[in-house]
Amino acid sequence: MTTKTDQESNQFYARLTDIISRIHQAPDFDAALPNVEPAILEMLGAERVTVYQRDRSSGDIISRFQSGNDIKEIRVPISTASLAGFVAFAQHPVRIKNVRDPEELATIHPQLKFDARFESTTRFRSRAMLIVPIMHGKVLLGVLQLINSANPEDFSTQDEQRAAQLADLIGQKFRYDFGCTDSPWEGLIRERLIDQASLGKLAEKSSERVPLSRLLLAMPELNREALGRSLEQFYQVPFIAYEPERYQLHPVCEKINQAYLKNNNLVLLAGARDDRVVILIDDPSDTSRVMVVENFLGNRDTQLCCGLIDDIHQYLGLEIETGAESGNLSTILGELEEETVEENVISDSDEVSEQDSTVVRLVNRILLDGRRLRASDIHIEPGGGRNPASVRMRIDGVCQEIIQIPATHVRATVSRIKIISRLDIAERRLPQDGKFSIRLKGLVQDVRVATIPTVHGEGVVLRLLQSGEPIPFDKLNLSPGNKKGIEQLLRHPHGILLVVGPTGSGKTTTLHAVLACLNTPDRKIWTAEDPVEITQPGLQQVQIQPRIGFDFATALRAFLRADPDVILIGEMRDRETAHAGVEASLTGHMVFSTLHTNSAPETITRLLDLGIDPVSFADALLGVLAQRLVRTLCSHCKAPYTPSEEQVAYLKRQYGDDYWPELNIETDFKLYKPVGCAECNDSGYRGRTGIHELLVSDAVLRELIYRQANVAEIKAAADSAGMRSLLQDGIRKVVAGQIDLEQLHRVTV
Repeated sequence: MTTKTDQESNQFYARLTDIISRIHQAPDFDAALPNVEPAILEMLGAERVTVYQRDRSSGDIISRFQSGNDIKEIRVPISTASLAGFVAFAQHPVRIKNVRDPEELATIHPQLKFDARFESTTRFRSRAMLIVPIMHGKVLLGVLQLINSANPEDFSTQDEQRAAQLADLIGQKFRYDFGCTDSPWEGLIRERLIDQASLGKLAEKSSERVPLSRLLLAMPELNREALGRSLEQFYQVPFIAYEPERYQLHPVCEKINQAYLKNNNLVLLAGARDDRVVILIDDPSDTSRVMVVENFLGNRDTQLCCGLIDDIHQYLGLEIETGAESGNLSTILGELEEETVEENVISDSDEVSEQDSTVVRLVNRILLDGRRLRASDIHIEPGGGRNPASVRMRIDGVCQEIIQIPATHVRATVSRIKIISRLDIAERRLPQDGKFSIRLKGLVQDVRVATIPTVHGEGVVLRLLQSGEPIPFDKLNLSPGNKKGIEQLLRHPHGILLVVGPTGSGKTTTLHAVLACLNTPDRKIWTAEDPVEITQPGLQQVQIQPRIGFDFATALRAFLRADPDVILIGEMRDRETAHAGVEASLTGHMVFSTLHTNSAPETITRLLDLGIDPVSFADALLGVLAQRLVRTLCSHCKAPYTPSEEQVAYLKRQYGDDYWPELNIETDFKLYKPVGCAECNDSGYRGRTGIHELLVSDAVLRELIYRQANVAEIKAAADSAGMRSLLQDGIRKVVAGQIDLEQLHRVTV
């Protein structure tokens, strides 16, 4: 026997089915709603209905359809400033008998208000309301609002249940309109940036300490933009990455415990719209966390956005390790050993993928530690067979072994480096050169890569390029005589000044410090470098690309047509470049360049051997600065001692008895020796400083160049003119307590 309740239920579902069928048959949602509005109002017993849809870009909800012709569009923020906005914010239904009763509204939420401004220009008045969120899973898509019940008892629990069923069906339509996904990272799978199996493996490796987003960012195919698109598709709110230039911490953050913000992965930002507080959170569907913040903010206008956990923590000023860097080297190597054991059990293959998460993290952690330890180069040296590969870093000019990589992961590690350097991973017989840039802890690190095949496999050398601003000229640690000599040379309107020394002796650093002295608005300065490591505003800097025929000589010829005052050529490698540099200086330009020679006098004979005209070169040359870098004693732990008579005699003999008084040294002076402490990693040395040898051109030197004199004659003339050799400048810094004799002997004869 069918009861009255069953009949009403059957009638409701018949009407609901008819409404949904007509909505799906319509070309779009906007065209369907006017046709089904009477049926909806009759089915739910309401006078008016409004359907809101979430606007992803602004974070507001906007009316897709509303009864009557009084208002064209209703737009309200997702907040307690309006009833529909509150339901969108709280994501649960609300039934109200009288929307104009403040006491009733306060029982729902202390700050809840009825926004009457939309009715101020109409004769219609709202009284009772039933408002239901339109959801897809835990994600808000819109709001269904029923106004004024046709029944005298107002809206009932049954009305609320039926409205929720209608909202669910409308949500399915909205889902297709929005292109919603079922999980935060489904968008990555749809874009074919990752497959389900790989995503599952990363999810298994993720933890509260190492979130899945961090591991995803370590994948070479993925970036923040792709992750942001996927999160926007799922949460239907704007994605905000770490952009400190655009978004800053909102002042209200100072009133909230930072530990609370960190633990809840949320931050409050002030951004493009000053009147809004941006709530950035990793999971916008977690209404409990968002509600606490909204209650704290009170009536402030807010916008809810999604972000990555690491980006949120960076806004909070927390020290974070990106996915590729997470874990220290010992932890990552422990994981490699575990994987090696597993492989020996499961398979006989020694091949490990270069895309393996642990390998990716290992490579980036090596780079991060290299920068932290101030290494200039990182060497990955294969051991051959089952032997592990050695990773050594050149720190302060000395190679130190840091770790060993298991043999099973050596090839994958090398392949990973070749992939990010855009090298051919299949070619293992020929040397290859490349470069890449990587962001480590928010800072970009440029790396130059060289791979060389050895009998044990491919070896890799990574040069960590020290990009940034030039150091001040006063920080070059020049002796008073050398500093005064260079300052006098810089007053010349034209000529050539060369800085020479072996690879890694700081020539580029010195040249840019010198250029900074000339970098004024009244001078046009062009530089050709390979690579461009140090940048300065006001300089026109060019990257040399030999592969396409753009070498130093080509750049120099181009500069001469570009109205230069000062030209820097990275290196005079051949006769063509050297000849062009000389000609440029003779036509009224100041030219700077470098050369790989052992001393200042040798530089002159080297250039003459290249075949440049000695007369033109003699007229163009201003001076040559030779330099080396020497490890400096750690200022925290170096210990003084009294040198023996033999040591004092040796220092005087090497510096020259005639020149010794110019050092102004007391008879009972002290020298210093290394000790070792935590600051210098128990090495006794921290950092490096330069020792210099400045040869200044004069009439005597020009005469020697005219007749192509040998190195000994040039050195004797330079010594007579006041040049102090690299060894002499080093002794000056030994007696000053900056370096010790052992390190000086490593770089000088």
